[in-house]
Amino acid sequence: MRLGLEKRDYRSTRMTVLVPIVSLLISFLLGAIVLAISNVNPLQTYGAMLKGAFGSQTKIQYTIAKTIPLLLCGLAVGIAFRLKFWNIGAEGQYVAGVIGITWVMQFWTFLPNMLLLPVGMLIGVLCGAFWGGIPGALKAQWSVDETLTTLMMNYIIIGYAEYLYINAWKAPRGNMGTVRYPEFAWLPRIWGRVHSGIYFALILVVILWFVLYKTRWGFELNMIGKNRRAAQCQGVSIKRNIILAMLVSGGIAGLAGVIDSAAVTHQLTKGVNSGYGFTGIIIAWMSGLNPFVSIMVALIMAALETGSDALQLMKLPAAMGEVMQGLILIPLLAGSIFTEYKLVTHTSHKEATV
Repeated sequence: MRLGLEKRDYRSTRMTVLVPIVSLLISFLLGAIVLAISNVNPLQTYGAMLKGAFGSQTKIQYTIAKTIPLLLCGLAVGIAFRLKFWNIGAEGQYVAGVIGITWVMQFWTFLPNMLLLPVGMLIGVLCGAFWGGIPGALKAQWSVDETLTTLMMNYIIIGYAEYLYINAWKAPRGNMGTVRYPEFAWLPRIWGRVHSGIYFALILVVILWFVLYKTRWGFELNMIGKNRRAAQCQGVSIKRNIILAMLVSGGIAGLAGVIDSAAVTHQLTKGVNSGYGFTGIIIAWMSGLNPFVSIMVALIMAALETGSDALQLMKLPAAMGEVMQGLILIPLLAGSIFTEYKLVTHTSHKEATV
C-alpha cells in the first residue's frame, strides 16, 4: 500500500472552508510550542495578546484601524492570485501610493483646499496601479517571472521612498520625514482612532465580490487561474487580463497606502514599508480569495499585530507577533494542496479515497 495525490475533478468546497480553519489552529499550536520553548506560558501569552488587541475601547479602535490597510492589501493580492499571478509586490505598490499622495500634498498647493485630498488619493492610486502594471506587462509580453519582478520592485520603491523623506522631500526642520499634510486634507476620524477609510474598504469588498463572482471579467480571471489553455481556446485574452488584473491589484494596494497616510501618518516618513503588503498575502490565502472572508482574516492578523505589544510585558520581543503571523502561512500553504488534490491509497486490490 502506498499514499499518493490525485487531482480533484472540481475544487473541494469543504476543503476550501476547512483548510484555513485547521491551518489557523495548527499555527496556534506551533506558536504555543515556540512560546513554551521561550519559557513562557502559552495560554497566558495568548490571553495577554487578546487583551492587548481587544482589552479596551482604545485598543479595539487601534486594531480596527490596523485592519483597514491589511484588508485592502489582502484584496489587492487576491485579485492577482485569482489568475495565479503571484503578486509579491503589494508592499511596493502600497509605498508607491504613499509617494503619490505625498507628491500632491507637498507640491500641488495651487489646488483648492477641497480638491487636494481627492486629487491626492487619485494620484496615489494611479501610482500604485502603475507600479503593479510594470510586472504585469513584463509577464504578459515576455513571460518574465512575476515572483522575482514584484519582489525586487518592492526594494526599488522602498529605497526611493527613503531617499525622498531623508533627502529630496525632507521637511526643513524635520529629522526624517516630509512636511505634514495640511490638516484640511486629512481623512476624518469617525470613532477614536477609526477613520473614514473603513468606508472605502468595506465598499470595495462589496464591489470586488460582485465583479469577481457576477461579471464576465471575474469569470475570465477564474478560468485563467484554473486552466489557462482552456481559457485561450475560449477566446479569453491572457495578456490583457494579466495587465488589467495587475493594474487593479496595484491600484488597490496603492489605495491602502493613500488611506493610511491621509488618515494616520499624514506624511511620508520612516516606517512607510510597514509590512502590510506581505501580510496581505497571508490574508488572501486564508480567505480563499473571498473578499467578504478577507474582513475577518484581516481583523485576526491586525489583532496579532496590535496584541504583540503586550508581549513585551512578558519579557518577549514585540517581533514575536510577526513570528506568529509567519507561522500561519506555513500550515496554510501546506494544507492548500488539499483543495485541488485528494489523498488516495493505492493497494493491489482496491483504491481508497480520503
